[in-house]
Amino acid sequence: MKKKDWILIFVVLCVAASAYLAHYFLRDTGKGEVIVEVNGKLTGTYSLNEDQEITINQGSNLLEIKNGKANMIEADCPDQLCVHQRAVSASNENIICLPNKVVVEIRSKGESQIDAVTN
Repeated sequence: MKKKDWILIFVVLCVAASAYLAHYFLRDTGKGEVIVEVNGKLTGTYSLNEDQEITINQGSNLLEIKNGKANMIEADCPDQLCVHQRAVSASNENIICLPNKVVVEIRSKGESQIDAVTN
């Protein structure tokens, strides 16, 4: 590899790192609300600013809101994919439990600086 190849690789890595950091720091976190739907019907709206545990679908799922993030901590579904998913806090992020038909979505109270394609 020549010197110009290394320079090109370095520039590409810098652009990728700056895009990741911009997305990470400019996303809309901690200012929204948690929308919980079961079987397509709205069952609750909760603030991300208030720490709490929410029982969903007569105890089939347990959602924890803590430090501005929502996390599914318990579910009685066999695959446990919703429990192993990371906590969500940015607008339009969600946690979905298909066997129990539970959708947890974060919605921002204000306008986001980033469009829906990059968010």
